[in-house]
Amino acid sequence: MKIVQILPELHEGGVEIGTVELARELVKRGFESVVISNGGKLVKQLEAEGSLHVKFDVCSKNPFTALMRVYGLRKILKELKADILHVRSRVPAWLVYFAKKSLHVKIVSTVHGFNSVSFYSSIMTKADSVICVSGAIKEYIQEHYNTPRKKITLIPRGIDLEKFNPQNIDETFVQKFKDEFDLHGKFIVTTVGRITQLKDLETFIKAMALLDIPNAVGLIVGGVREDKQNYFESLQELVKSLHVNIIFAGSQEKVAEIYSLSDVVISASKKPESFGRSVAEALTLGTPVIATNHGGVKDIIQENINGYFVPIGDEKTLSNKILIAKKLKFEGFSYIQNNFSLQQMVEKTINIYKSLSK
Repeated sequence: MKIVQILPELHEGGVEIGTVELARELVKRGFESVVISNGGKLVKQLEAEGSLHVKFDVCSKNPFTALMRVYGLRKILKELKADILHVRSRVPAWLVYFAKKSLHVKIVSTVHGFNSVSFYSSIMTKADSVICVSGAIKEYIQEHYNTPRKKITLIPRGIDLEKFNPQNIDETFVQKFKDEFDLHGKFIVTTVGRITQLKDLETFIKAMALLDIPNAVGLIVGGVREDKQNYFESLQELVKSLHVNIIFAGSQEKVAEIYSLSDVVISASKKPESFGRSVAEALTLGTPVIATNHGGVKDIIQENINGYFVPIGDEKTLSNKILIAKKLKFEGFSYIQNNFSLQQMVEKTINIYKSLSK
């Protein structure tokens, strides 16, 4: 069976990583795996792990080039002769909607986020089968689009239990990282993700300034896009004005090691996370997580056991919860293995592909 996943780009991000991980696992199980995107840093990994990448502009929202791109995509799809097309974003979904006519191929969509309610967003619910990555997403599309229950499957994003296994941590990297940023003997509070306003890093920084732990350090791990430079500079100014110990570590490939060396992980997003991959990854390594009380993270965090919830933008409560969370002890690997593993995500997704191909 040939599976073609289609998404805008293959840069860092939960959707992109999930696509590459699924592609790798499909290849392992004997499927033909193809990904169509406009390219990005993860293409090299994707191809090395056995998938074919087809570079095509399924990213641009320019309506003046849409018709030309529909024809271009139709030509590609005819040549590929896919059994299943799996769309992961709205622009690719619309292009596929028009390009697939006369191709007689089944469509699977994954709704990854709380997109604005509109005709444009409704395309994600028009597939033959609709995957939702959390209970919150499922409720959202049922409420706003009346999507038939029988068409929806809840499949949480899967955590790679080999990569995020406490037994597989690269301790050499951990020591070098601690050396580089002077983290030895420190109480490390970490947030991971691209630096954007939606991550509400201001509240994280303010909470660290209120934290009554002498050796505490806030670690912000994530890349800065060119269009977010002004925001990044404003965060640096805030750190200076509050005289708080915050380290901007940039984008890091060894994220499991970052979670492992952290004492507490924070997810203070203003916008509800569709799933909360960083939350699940940190819990896998036994690191407690504090998150804003909305979205997909509500499926993952067990309050008072492996983390806590806080209101949006409440730095005082966040600071207090950090003090409490540092005392939590739990076995996170088994919990994630039983509920949010990559294995269960792959098997459930394959079951959908097989059911549509009958």
